[in-house]
Amino acid sequence: MVHCPECEETLSEKSDVEFVEMDAKTGFFAASKRFYLVACGNCGAAIGGGVAGAKA
Repeated sequence: MVHCPECEETLSEKSDVEFVEMDAKTGFFAASKRFYLVACGNCGAAIGGGVAGAKA
């Protein structure tokens, strides 16, 4: 079993976490990658993240 480090909620199903996509914009330019944050569905604490390929 996996637990949230903040609230100790059990994270056993896909619906127990929230995947948030973040745009990477700096001034006039947009990055060619998409960034993701994985957060606890109960308290919203950040659990992890990642980078996806180029934006279409």
